[in-house]
Amino acid sequence: MSALKPTAFVGRIVWLGHVANRKAALESASLQSLRASFAGPEGEAHGGLTRPSCSRVLGQYPRNTEIRNTRQFSVLSAEELALIAADMGLPALDPALVGATMVIEGIPDFSHLPPSSRLQAASGATLVVDMNNRPCTLPAKPIEARHPGLGKKFKPAAQGRRGITAWVEREGTFTLGETIRLHVPDQRVWAHLEDARRG
Repeated sequence: MSALKPTAFVGRIVWLGHVANRKAALESASLQSLRASFAGPEGEAHGGLTRPSCSRVLGQYPRNTEIRNTRQFSVLSAEELALIAADMGLPALDPALVGATMVIEGIPDFSHLPPSSRLQAASGATLVVDMNNRPCTLPAKPIEARHPGLGKKFKPAAQGRRGITAWVEREGTFTLGETIRLHVPDQRVWAHLEDARRG
């Protein structure tokens, strides 16, 4: 029996981008297609097989410890991005301003996909969902530059809607307009999850 269950949830890639130099700017450049190797999206500052640990994993490692890079992709939902924009008072929010790698439409409750789910494009290129991507203050600067007075509104508006981080399981090319299917682990939720969170 397969450990991963293909689902009927099929989305569509509606935006692709990459950040060439994160130190220079968080803002992504939009693309028509994106080649992904095991090290992540080609030409992407968030790529690499490993990365220095950050504040998100201080409970596990001292800052700047070299760890496996499970944050190669920042993937957002088109529907959730629209909700973020509305809460900020904008008609739309350009995904480039939040450093997105990919935006998908059509998969519900996207930011809360089960960790270890797969997002498999029609081409066969496949991403593994790491976890929910918590919003931070970094997008405030590029948002503020384009929408004065609204940069600080991003973080509260993006709570629970910031999408997911992911890493490449199968190499390939993702293309704008391509379909992408959700596959989920075939297991129940861990019985002690709430106890662990309280601890």
